[in-house]
Amino acid sequence: MAIPRETVDQILQAAHIEEVVGEFVTLKKKGSNLWGNCPFHNEKTPSFSVNPARNIFKCFGCGKAGDSAKFLMEHEHLSYPEALRYLAKKYNIKIEEKELTAEEIMQQSQREKMFNINEFANKYFTDALWNTDEGKTIGLAYFRERGYLNPIIERFQLGYCPTPDDSFTKHALQNGYKEDLLLEMGLTKEGAKGLYDFYHGRVMFPIHSLTGKVLGFGGRTLFTDKKIAKYFNSPESEIYHKKDTLYGIYFAKNAIAKNDECILVEGYFDVLRMHQIGIENVVASSGTSLTMEQIRLVKRYTKNITMLYDGDSAGIHAALRGTDMILGEGMNVRIVVLPPEHDPDTFGKEFSVEYVSNYLKDNAKDFVRFKTELLLKDAENDPIKRGQVIRDIVETISVIPDSIFRITYVKECSRLLDMPEQTLTNELNKILRAKFRKSLGVDDNVVVSVSETTTTPKQEETVEDQLPAGYYQERELVKLLLMYGKDTIMDEREDENGEKVYDPVAVAQFIVDDLKNDGFVFTNIVNRKIFDIFDHAIDEGYFPDDSFFVSHEDETIAQLAADLLSSPYKLDQWEKYGIFVKREEDMLRATVVSSIYRYKDLIVEERRKAIEEELKTETDPDNQLILLKQKKDLDDIRKQINKELGIVIAK
Repeated sequence: MAIPRETVDQILQAAHIEEVVGEFVTLKKKGSNLWGNCPFHNEKTPSFSVNPARNIFKCFGCGKAGDSAKFLMEHEHLSYPEALRYLAKKYNIKIEEKELTAEEIMQQSQREKMFNINEFANKYFTDALWNTDEGKTIGLAYFRERGYLNPIIERFQLGYCPTPDDSFTKHALQNGYKEDLLLEMGLTKEGAKGLYDFYHGRVMFPIHSLTGKVLGFGGRTLFTDKKIAKYFNSPESEIYHKKDTLYGIYFAKNAIAKNDECILVEGYFDVLRMHQIGIENVVASSGTSLTMEQIRLVKRYTKNITMLYDGDSAGIHAALRGTDMILGEGMNVRIVVLPPEHDPDTFGKEFSVEYVSNYLKDNAKDFVRFKTELLLKDAENDPIKRGQVIRDIVETISVIPDSIFRITYVKECSRLLDMPEQTLTNELNKILRAKFRKSLGVDDNVVVSVSETTTTPKQEETVEDQLPAGYYQERELVKLLLMYGKDTIMDEREDENGEKVYDPVAVAQFIVDDLKNDGFVFTNIVNRKIFDIFDHAIDEGYFPDDSFFVSHEDETIAQLAADLLSSPYKLDQWEKYGIFVKREEDMLRATVVSSIYRYKDLIVEERRKAIEEELKTETDPDNQLILLKQKKDLDDIRKQINKELGIVIAK
């Protein structure tokens, strides 16, 4: 279904880029823009910029840029209509839509079909929980028996998959969903008696993306038979990757950013319990060992992780497994181990939120103290084991990228182990050198000198060497069109008496008319598209603004516009210090005229060089005279251009 253009414009105007991006990235104001770590590539120094004035984002590291819809498309892998619908819902803008027909379902992309069947299933499961006798007496009764209240059940959209065993499958098929999609998403299985519901008789936990879309499900059996798996989970699919997701992140992300801390637990019920008692900055790795992707997901909102695990041996070792990965990302990690008889679910059920909060504060240990106390307890008085423990702890310190933090932890480790700091430092340096050699692919027996690791790279042709003449000058002119197209400058001309007069003219009109009059055409296809849009718009009597291009349906135009409208630099407010600096907009006419002349100068020079090459091989005297005349004309044009620019051409 197509969304009317006027509705699209309304959505994009209402969608404040800083609000949309701020749901996924922690942003800090710096000058007129907001900055944060890019969610599209791994980085330690923020290069991701949000410009509220122009309503665009731009990463100066990986190059991704665009408006709110583009951000959602890239971040959540949504189609353009899906991104618009998300924004419309967020800003309460009504889109006229109708129920999907079977034919429309067939026409959707595979990703859309996957999201739609999950939403359809989620609605079915929640409806079954609240509105069927079986759901209420079995599923809802189970949640309430465990102490969960209606608000938390509703918020996390918990559900129930009822019996008979094929009721959901039949319902989905009757509504136009295909058998192969149901099988692919793991909602339906095929057995000896035909198709059946994979989750029948289980309570359901939908797993949400950062934007609240249902990626997959976890289903818990209500039987105590140990032969039956306690949990069934959705299989990996195009939209669901366990390593990339955290249970509860959609509901916890704002609290994580607000508290500047993420509490990491293991299971669905752990998350639910913490949220129910009011501790909402909690997520779970839900049935999978902690992954780098999950850590980086948290890193968008905070650099501080507290691992809250069961007090049994499995919980303690789960905590240990994740610390090195978290530290390696330059994050801070603390560990809280609960009493042996508790997990986060039972702990939150038994004690008040005040008690739980205080317990977390009082018992949180940084990784050095936690690891030292834990491992030394096992080593006791065995010197060999003690040596292994020390090396193990120093290995962990070595993964920390910040050298200052490494030094700090070495000091703490020295105090806890009652060992000379220099001894630990020597061991740390030994480990770091070994890692460095490994990164170079150097054998341990080979001596590496500084000169060997800093050889001058072979000169190779760069991308810039292959660019056509005038490439950057074209981009500069397009940038002026986008940024100042509607602004007015004064056009100089002579009247019938030879007097200079000045007429106001729009920048876009000035550039388009000047280049068209002299027969100059942009060589880059995207630049030419933008030029042609301005040319056509001027004929129609209007000037498109920058938002028109940033949200353009042509992806190449939208990307280039976002690139050119973004800048990592900001001219500081020197006026308050009594220093007055001319800005581009302050001398706009000079900038426009200079840019046009520089572009023309390069094109003319390229044409002149081409004629010189022809002259080297041309033997016909008449043709030689023609080429020489053309070269002289171009030389005269170039002299005039450089006179205007104030440049002296050396001969």
